[in-house]
Amino acid sequence: MTILESLNYSGILIGFATFMTIGIFHPIVIKAEYYFGRKSAWAFLINGLLFILLSLITDNANLSILFGVIAFSSLWGIHEVHQQHERVRKGWFPMNPKRKHDYE
Repeated sequence: MTILESLNYSGILIGFATFMTIGIFHPIVIKAEYYFGRKSAWAFLINGLLFILLSLITDNANLSILFGVIAFSSLWGIHEVHQQHERVRKGWFPMNPKRKHDYE
């Protein structure tokens, strides 16, 4: 057995998956707030709860961890939707002209 075969890659893979999940959620939050406003926070809540459940019932440890990362990224998305609303209100991000009344 070589040294490369004896290494445990789980931590690196989970770290990379966490990094990618956070990176993916950033534009999702921006688009969700743009098209649906603050009410999109409900979708992040439901998604977070669903992935918590998946994390709890999955036998595979790495998959359970990945589901947990997605779950808490979703739950953090609730906060970020409200923060994004404020960033749009301040003019830092573009406003959806169809929802202009939400920012007044």
